[in-house]
Amino acid sequence: MALPPAIQRPAGTATDHSEKERPAHDLDSEFYAAEGGRVSHLDGAHTDHVVHGQGGGPLPIPAPQAGTLVRFVQPIPYAEAWTLQKQFQEERIAERQGDVLLLLEHSPVYTLGRTTKPTHWGCGEEVLRRTGASLQFVDRGGSITYHGPGQVVGYPILKLSRYCSGPKQYVWKLEEVVIQTLLRWGIAGYRMEKKPGVWVQWNHTDAKIAAVGVRIDHGVTIHGFALNVDLDLSPFSHILPCGLVQCHITSMAEIRQSSLSSLVVAQQVAFEFARTFNMQWTGLPPDSIGQGHHDHQLTSPSPLHV
Repeated sequence: MALPPAIQRPAGTATDHSEKERPAHDLDSEFYAAEGGRVSHLDGAHTDHVVHGQGGGPLPIPAPQAGTLVRFVQPIPYAEAWTLQKQFQEERIAERQGDVLLLLEHSPVYTLGRTTKPTHWGCGEEVLRRTGASLQFVDRGGSITYHGPGQVVGYPILKLSRYCSGPKQYVWKLEEVVIQTLLRWGIAGYRMEKKPGVWVQWNHTDAKIAAVGVRIDHGVTIHGFALNVDLDLSPFSHILPCGLVQCHITSMAEIRQSSLSSLVVAQQVAFEFARTFNMQWTGLPPDSIGQGHHDHQLTSPSPLHV
């Protein structure tokens, strides 16, 4: 597998991605074509299972796709993670490397997607910065949200056609990864129509526990999902998360009323991602990432029997 060259620490300011930069890619028709049924969960650890076609005959499950898992132990500034995503995406588009999943936590940051409106963060930039968080305008779908330590963030850089019929099925699978991870902790997650992400019941109401926001360029995914594990939820009170009025935000720790290790949950997310997308993880040598990221303790995956 070809690996990207060493990655330099980016400047502190975010790049302004205008609509002119978007490739000629008809996402609306892809979303339409992707509508449909549920997808099977394929266990990447077993290749001898069979499924049955309409004629009743067994169909072999394809062998798992090889993928690279990159995990960071310490929180990463959003600008660094964005540079890393873009470099992996460019390498994937050029077919110089395979599919990658970045699993990490962010330093406190508000990210503002393409559908963000002023009313979604009516308190203003100064108030948000007083929380100690930075602000980043990003080119993903969706509105404003918050990322911080104690939240597991996944950025899959995948050639979409290898795994899904289109963006809708892709978002469904990302949500399924989170739902299956929550079940390991006895938490019942679910979807809500026209509200991407994963929701749970908390205090007799729907509460959002995971956000999903993606973009697809030249058939390769970028951005991803964020699962609230054990983090300070107060920064969400300054915004309309995902642009939703009266959107209650919760975390796994709040639901269980006990502290949780985000590192343990990240390991479980990696396992469920491999199952749902039928992938088998390999590690990425730390020296291929660049010295700037070593401070965040890049780790190789351990066996995912969790």
